[in-house]
Amino acid sequence: MRMSIAVVLGYGLATLNVSVVVNAVLALGVTYLPAVLRRDWDLRLSPELTLVVTLAVLLHTIGMLGLYEHLWWYDHLTHTLSAAIVAAVGYAATRALDRYSEAVSFPPRFLSAFILLFTLALGVLWEVLEFLARIAASAVGVEAVLVQYGLGDTILDLVFDTVGAILVALFGTRRLSGLVDTFHDRFP
Repeated sequence: MRMSIAVVLGYGLATLNVSVVVNAVLALGVTYLPAVLRRDWDLRLSPELTLVVTLAVLLHTIGMLGLYEHLWWYDHLTHTLSAAIVAAVGYAATRALDRYSEAVSFPPRFLSAFILLFTLALGVLWEVLEFLARIAASAVGVEAVLVQYGLGDTILDLVFDTVGAILVALFGTRRLSGLVDTFHDRFP
């Protein structure tokens, strides 16, 4: 998958497409994040989570080649997958804190609502970044690195962010016990 991102980077460089280049460089950086976390903080992510994170950035990078514009469902897929990753990491960190501290207690219903709101808050932040990137690009006269297609697109993005969070809440919490343990072990 990393090689595929590198190919997209090469294409972006060859076509002088700044948006593709920036997104591919950032995606390549993200693919090295699990190794950096393991090396610098002894934080070991499961192979499954590493695969999902790499798949998410690969799909986003490929989307920058035009799939976002040409496949109506592509943006929905990438937002659902990315939101599921955000929800998974948020759940694992919150659950690890709950297990670590006697002073903190998150009842299951609250934890589910918290993870949903946490994921949506980061989704809103992402949408604001897309908006600001478009304004900055227009001001400078270059192509936006992040693309926002309007209010309808923003609302749909947040709907699919919600879908990703709900999928984690319904089906992912049991599968995330290893990540919870990893985070828990990192608390002092």
